[in-house]
Amino acid sequence: MNRRNLLKTAGLAIAGSALVPLSSFAQSSNSETKPFNNDNSIQPLSKKRKLGATLEVSSIGLGVQNMTRTYQTTIPSRPEMINIIRTAFDKRVTLFDAAEAYGPFEVEKILGEGVAPFRDKIVIETKFGWNIDQETGKRLPGLNSRPEHIKIVVEGMLKRLRTDRIDLLYQHRVDPQVPIEDVVGAIQDLIKEGKVLHYGLSEPGSQTVRRAHAIHPIAAIQNEYSMLWRGPEKEIIPLCEELGIGFVPWSPLGVGFLTGAIDANTHFAQGDIRGNETRFSAENLPNNLKIVDLLKKWSKQKQATPAQISLAWLLAQKPWIVPIPGTTQMAHMLENIRAEEVKFSTDELKEFNKELNVIQVLGERLPAFVQAFSDVEAPLKK
Repeated sequence: MNRRNLLKTAGLAIAGSALVPLSSFAQSSNSETKPFNNDNSIQPLSKKRKLGATLEVSSIGLGVQNMTRTYQTTIPSRPEMINIIRTAFDKRVTLFDAAEAYGPFEVEKILGEGVAPFRDKIVIETKFGWNIDQETGKRLPGLNSRPEHIKIVVEGMLKRLRTDRIDLLYQHRVDPQVPIEDVVGAIQDLIKEGKVLHYGLSEPGSQTVRRAHAIHPIAAIQNEYSMLWRGPEKEIIPLCEELGIGFVPWSPLGVGFLTGAIDANTHFAQGDIRGNETRFSAENLPNNLKIVDLLKKWSKQKQATPAQISLAWLLAQKPWIVPIPGTTQMAHMLENIRAEEVKFSTDELKEFNKELNVIQVLGERLPAFVQAFSDVEAPLKK
């Protein structure tokens, strides 16, 4: 049984999931690949990639955002999340992604505990920028990248992550009230103190990238990027190539869509952000499932899963792209890292992209109030 279909049926049903397909469960018996019975059958990652000039990481990372609360609003088992993190390291995953906003704070605590035995052998990336009370964890309105606040946030991060430095620190969203020159200046201070080694930006405006990079080299940009959302191809990815900046796609599996776990009959629970994204509306979903049909076709050809095809496609775009698929399922983490084994020849990639390019994705990727925080340009320094 394909494990994505397994998740869709028994796994989510047992967990009380909010992704409830109305169609029959019989489809779960249609399998293109054999399930992984244990992690010993999975080969470790073998390839490395560079973010920026010097930061070397595994070709695929692990996002830990949902390890306190899944998209389906369920609460994962903390011991199992630690187990997934440590098994990922055993499989030579060396890039682990978190943020203060995830939880808030709790995901950093889980990651800190999980990587403690091998902290010096991995790269931790985390993010600041939302307006979060550092004492209570309460989310306050808007953003906060004031230099003095950044430094307080980093002190809390170091404690939660059980470390003395953050390998890659991102501004989670560009603050429209704070010049990027001030933000980078604060980060430079932290670099001089040894508390931060590299920095990046997430969902930034392109001119802000240029201004920041001119002060201190950016190691990576982290934006949403997948077959479901290809917006970065227009400006940000070419800019990264021009400036020698790495690119880390968040949601590389389209919040589960590109795994085949969502179909035209899927209903989302209250609290699941996907229920508020018009690309998953009842009107748009049938059209957008053409991508999943394409993935299933190539899955058969490549003897891989849709998720593996999706990640392999990202890896084939540029040698400095490092996806960070998130999961709370051990089987999915192991499945995801095997994407490194899936290769496209030049002709195959052309053929795949030709088929992909004729599919127009309908609907917006995020609710308008969330999307308003992306592609923002920082104010000019007076």
